Amino acid sequence: MAYSENWNLEGIYPGGVTGEAFQTKLATIQSQIEDLTHAVASYQPTQDNDFKELINLTSLVQTLESGLKTVNTYINGLISADYTNPTYRPYDNKVQALAAAYNQPLNAYKALLAEFDDATFAKILADPALTDVAFTLDEMRHGAQRLGDASTEALLDQLRLDGIKAWSSHYDVVASTLSMPFTDEHGATKTISAGQALNMLDGYPDNQARAGLMDGYEKMWGDAQTITADTLNHLAGARLTEQKAHHYDNYLEQPLELNRMSQETLDAMWQVVDANKDMFKAYFARKAELLGLDSIGWQDQVAPLTHVGDYQPHSLSYDDAANFIVQNFGKYSQKMADFAQSAFDNHWIEAEDRPGKQPGGWMDTLPDIHESRIFLTFTGSVNDAATIAHELGHAFHSSLLTDLPVWRDDYAMNVAETASTFAEMLIADANVQQAQSDAEKVVLLDAKMTNPVAMFMNIRARFLFENKFYQERENGYVPAERLNEIMDAAQAEAFDDILDKRHPHFWSSKLHFYIDDIPFYNFPYTFGYLFSSGIYAWAQSQKDFEASYISLLRDTANMSTEELAKKHLGVDLTEPDFWQAGADLIKQDIDEFISLSNQFVK
Repeated sequence: MAYSENWNLEGIYPGGVTGEAFQTKLATIQSQIEDLTHAVASYQPTQDNDFKELINLTSLVQTLESGLKTVNTYINGLISADYTNPTYRPYDNKVQALAAAYNQPLNAYKALLAEFDDATFAKILADPALTDVAFTLDEMRHGAQRLGDASTEALLDQLRLDGIKAWSSHYDVVASTLSMPFTDEHGATKTISAGQALNMLDGYPDNQARAGLMDGYEKMWGDAQTITADTLNHLAGARLTEQKAHHYDNYLEQPLELNRMSQETLDAMWQVVDANKDMFKAYFARKAELLGLDSIGWQDQVAPLTHVGDYQPHSLSYDDAANFIVQNFGKYSQKMADFAQSAFDNHWIEAEDRPGKQPGGWMDTLPDIHESRIFLTFTGSVNDAATIAHELGHAFHSSLLTDLPVWRDDYAMNVAETASTFAEMLIADANVQQAQSDAEKVVLLDAKMTNPVAMFMNIRARFLFENKFYQERENGYVPAERLNEIMDAAQAEAFDDILDKRHPHFWSSKLHFYIDDIPFYNFPYTFGYLFSSGIYAWAQSQKDFEASYISLLRDTANMSTEELAKKHLGVDLTEPDFWQAGADLIKQDIDEFISLSNQFVK
């Protein structure tokens, strides 16, 4: 193999968690927190006419955030790659404790910004040393209005460690202990982890074995429902309490604020998604025919097509996937291609398929060293190149911001999904375009449909579930049986009753419901997908796409989502037209899929 399927974490902190480099970094962060605490407490705004002290404070805050982000990514990487190993949990707790301690002087810094009158604050934002972070400073000043007094905020920060963060971590522990038997199409049975089961559920080719896998997966998470329901309820309860303490009017206000978008934009997006779900009925009906099934179950929605005409799908090697990505990134942006090549060459990606890994995939940055790391599991399926491209898109986005202050890398999750989904689209389309026959093109179009099915239906179901769950959780504990009912109803609505077998314990099995730092973690994915669709269409008409695209990405943490779209794309996100354009692209793929596949069904 030309490229390693294992990442290099040793280069971040040589010697590991017990080594001098990591231990020194933790001590440095602790010292910097103490310095910041003292500096903010002793700051006198009226004496700072040239804002030098404020500029120094702002620099120290960003230095601290860079360090905390780096150690958190490092620890998370160790845990993700060796999920069942308890060795790293104490160090994760230490990092979280430092983050909680940092919040106290950070809140004091925000409160300090609120002390300036409007005229003085306008002068601060105009200072050349602060103009690049003016948007963030203004956000912080407004956010300070939600804060309680210093002692209350300090108490809330400490309670988070054994509250919402602890419940999120508890879910990870529960998930890491689960396993189930799996019997393949040849009758061989083996025990697989929850993470392996999830990877297989999305890509196992045999219908009967996949259906059995679904039954076992549902049972495994059903057996754990008492624990996971307790975890989800307490996590949500802690979140609602915090939101109330910070004067949020409803449970959606905070996630919208974090994503720098309005309720009107969210409503417009979901309106279009709901209005277009009917187009998937023809697609799923044809997919069932091609799979040799009478109907589609949860386990079949993204199942690979294996017998279309005389086409025989082949397993993709990691090297081939890497080279394909680099080649096709280069058709749109040489900088994207060069970046991807560097990530493969420098071992930034953990892709090996082995037991003991965390389910799913992610990318995170190491701002102290201007690098990223990518975590996923490569199985050789037709979708795997697009998955790698997705995470590389995230990393490319962050790489464009390393010359800017740390806060300019703090873009919201919805626009964070822009570069990743755009990169994924490039590879999915390239797969389709290189097809050597109609049969192969049908298979690859089906693989490309994985994303819109997820964004329009699966994630729509997640949103409907969370929306209903939080409404009921405000009035008390929601037991597992009721959570199953809510999820089943959400899937029935989102999938327009297409599925003959649903996954009522999806609330139990899906990690995203248990992430502590971003409430309503799911809807930004649909936003990112449709926003990227608009950019992809826009890219076809741009003479200098690379420069325009990079300009947009560099602005993602510098304005609201609506302002970003207006400035760079000239569109209004609160109107349905922009979102409908993305839905129309999906309809074109569905129509082509059905037209080409007519010859392969009786």
